[in-house]
Amino acid sequence: MNWTLLLYLLAALLVVAGLAGTLLPVLPGAPLVFVGLLVAAWADGFTHVGGWTLAILAMLTLLSLIVDFWATAHGAKRVGASKLAMLGATLGTVVGLFFALPGLILGPFIGAVAGELLHQRSLHPNSLGHASKVGAGTWLGILLGAALKLALAFTMLGTFAFAWWL
Repeated sequence: MNWTLLLYLLAALLVVAGLAGTLLPVLPGAPLVFVGLLVAAWADGFTHVGGWTLAILAMLTLLSLIVDFWATAHGAKRVGASKLAMLGATLGTVVGLFFALPGLILGPFIGAVAGELLHQRSLHPNSLGHASKVGAGTWLGILLGAALKLALAFTMLGTFAFAWWL
């Protein structure tokens, strides 16, 4: 089999895994997309996609990583989440992966609520309400981050395609 074809197949697999990673928190989405596009450019001998395009793609990758942290922290901060709530949301996301889509949706929320309740260490009536608000805010931040990362990943693909066919 031709090495160039194998490189293009590897590139395609990395890009697809990267797109999945923009929604699944276990996979580094944008970095996988970037590496896939870099492999595709390399397979072509950097004829169609050169250094400037790759630099732009690297900056978009970095921006995606920043957006990921910012969106989650922003959603949690706006509702007064504690560090334990943030940790709970992260752990809830990881555990949620084992329960398919419902787990991915409910895991971060349940984890943030549990973390916030542990932080407060009391169960007076207002604690559960605040913890639920923290869970919802954290979940919305994660959702916003996923949407922005997905948009950046498609911007990367568009930039690559534009450079390839220009």
